[in-house]
Amino acid sequence: MNNLPSPPEMKQVEKLLLEAEHPVALTGAGVSVASGIPAFRGAQGLWDRYDPLEYASIQAFKADPVKVWGMLLELRQIIARAKPNPAHYALADLERMGRLKAVITQNVDNLHQEAGSGQVIEFHGNGSSLVCLDCGRSRPRDEVDFEVIPPRCGCGGLLKPGVVFFGEAIPQEACERALAAVERSDLMLVVGTSALVVPASLMPRLAARNGARVVEINPEPTGLTRGLAELSLLGQAEDILPVLAQGVRFGLSQRRR
Repeated sequence: MNNLPSPPEMKQVEKLLLEAEHPVALTGAGVSVASGIPAFRGAQGLWDRYDPLEYASIQAFKADPVKVWGMLLELRQIIARAKPNPAHYALADLERMGRLKAVITQNVDNLHQEAGSGQVIEFHGNGSSLVCLDCGRSRPRDEVDFEVIPPRCGCGGLLKPGVVFFGEAIPQEACERALAAVERSDLMLVVGTSALVVPASLMPRLAARNGARVVEINPEPTGLTRGLAELSLLGQAEDILPVLAQGVRFGLSQRRR
């Protein structure tokens, strides 16, 4: 096993997961790095190669859709090859055990669903569909012809992935579901994200304000470590989460005896 936090720290989080009535998780790009999808920030992050102001804002997309689609197609090839990693499966296991009520994710890779998580709230949308900027019609990505870039709708409008670009609003349904989950939560796991991007970054703060315990699982300290997080498990999510899930499963089995 790779470097794990100390056994007492792990046991503390297992205990919190066993005792919580409405635990939820907030996940970010870090949870999918082990699946081969680069993080957006940090060393070798996607934004080291592509300036987000030039490639990830809705204004940039409208100004030069050919340029932005070049990056999007490269990213899509990476996502298409990716498979869920042990962190995704562990979160799905916790949900099946009744120890996780929802996963609020900033990711658009669909890996939580592929791993078996049923209650996934996609804060930033999903890349499996495209939306027309003119008529608003949505269609599955597999039905779109990419021979000509940028792809266009039958009405002639530009098609963009069904993901949230900088400068766009979070989908209302996702916002409402996330807020409802957070307001009920008594424990929030923050996994693979530094929680910097608003409004997702507000979720741990809202949870804490409502009395929830906040636990982060990240490879290195973040702004949460020094303040909001009651416990910080520093390490890789794909190493830590399976051990936590195993400990929780054992704890539940002991209760049934």
